[in-house]
Amino acid sequence: MARPRSAVRNLLEYAAARALVFALEWLPRRAAEGLARACVKLLDRVLPRLRRTALRNLELAFPALAAAERRRIADEVFDSIARLLVVFARLPRLNRANLGEWIRYQGFEHFERARRRGKGVLFATAHLGNWELSAYAHGLLAGPMHVVARPLDNPLIDALVKRRRTLGGNRLIEKKDFARGILKALARNEAVGILVDQNAAPAEGVFVPFFGVPACAHAGIAKLAARSGAAVIPGFALWSASERRYLLRFDPPLEISGDAALDTARIQKAIEDAIREHPGQWLWIHRRWKTRPPGEAPIYWPE
Repeated sequence: MARPRSAVRNLLEYAAARALVFALEWLPRRAAEGLARACVKLLDRVLPRLRRTALRNLELAFPALAAAERRRIADEVFDSIARLLVVFARLPRLNRANLGEWIRYQGFEHFERARRRGKGVLFATAHLGNWELSAYAHGLLAGPMHVVARPLDNPLIDALVKRRRTLGGNRLIEKKDFARGILKALARNEAVGILVDQNAAPAEGVFVPFFGVPACAHAGIAKLAARSGAAVIPGFALWSASERRYLLRFDPPLEISGDAALDTARIQKAIEDAIREHPGQWLWIHRRWKTRPPGEAPIYWPE
């Protein structure tokens, strides 16, 4: 059992996070981006296990890639995190009038057609690009949606994050009660965004190929889609260096057969395809392959 967090620790972490968010929100954009990069570089140095995890994951996913190229992708991951921090801090200043400076739609027609079916929409997304901005922008431009989220360990920081996530009218569904909340939203023909790229415990998921390596993936979204008849649309906010803004890309809906394992594999394949297109924007620092099939040796070193 994890030890309870102390109130002093929570307060100190919150004070640091609040100060950083304030600075990133009000500094000129270029200065804010520089500060965010500096903070992320510091994080990289202070917590070297993050980069070790990223390089191990990249070795699994791209075994033929040269070590120098894997290091370059890992560098891009931290740059992507810095961009996300700046935008997240500035969410209170984004509105329908200025949102186009930060993001634009691509493939919105897929969402419109899915909504006309009347059975709700499940956005299958990932920690790729800027998942915070994607939900905020869609809620602001197309109407409020629901976002499935796990509460953060620090309740003070969790409250700060929740306030920003709901500024555009979006509503949160906590993972502990996600199935019932999602089904109610889908019955009202509403949209729900779910991050589906994280490692799952054996009791919660099924093993499917992910970059050619068995990965335990949550089967919940596939089961909910089959039960509700909702469309499953892969959606990502991807950074465009040429435009200096994000593209909120919606792909065509995925086929849902009712076979949870097959449908989960299809959803994970869509996530993998998007990551292959933009490898430097995925959160490789997460231990995606931590849960192993019975009898298989661990992929990572002990924590």
